[in-house]
Amino acid sequence: MNTNATAQNAASEIKVWDPLVSIFHWSLVASFTVAYLTGEDESRLHELTGYVVIGLVLFRIVWGFVGTKYARFSDFVYRPATVMGYAKDLLRGKTQRYLGHNPLGGIMVLALLASLLATGITGYLLQEAEEGSMALTMPASMTNTVNFVSNTFADADDNGHEDGNEVLKEIHELFANFALLLVIAHVVGVIAGGLMHRENLVRAMITGRKQL
Repeated sequence: MNTNATAQNAASEIKVWDPLVSIFHWSLVASFTVAYLTGEDESRLHELTGYVVIGLVLFRIVWGFVGTKYARFSDFVYRPATVMGYAKDLLRGKTQRYLGHNPLGGIMVLALLASLLATGITGYLLQEAEEGSMALTMPASMTNTVNFVSNTFADADDNGHEDGNEVLKEIHELFANFALLLVIAHVVGVIAGGLMHRENLVRAMITGRKQL
């Protein structure tokens, strides 16, 4: 009896996420968590997990062009009108179900990849500048902009000036915090989508399978 039920459940499911997408997803969750929590320490562990994040993001970008059907950007990058229509339907509590990423989810993937890549690159540049005892020079306009956006945690001197290294550090932290906000929004979206369509999206990202 249990065997028949299991067979019926398997027959009603479809493979959506390939193993590489699942491995990428959970590896990114772990590496970003460690990198963010060790950010204040500026430890070797922070640097290494930062490199892992960069590598994972670069892999996902490549896989977005050559990977399996639902992993490709062409499957979940929609026109702005489609995204706006989906957002309106979401507010009304009635949305079309997508086997892959929905239009808002597709935007979230792109935003996360971009912010994580920017965080990793700025972190790498900052590390190179500090280890090489090389003070980066930033245009005054960029310094003023970063000071304005990050005035809640900027580390400026009495005259309100920062050197290039300090400005780059603030940019790095801005991208890291923005990525964290996107992660929180992503989790909320997963919970909302799962409840709306009555499916376990976390399980789907582990097994790679979804109900038809």
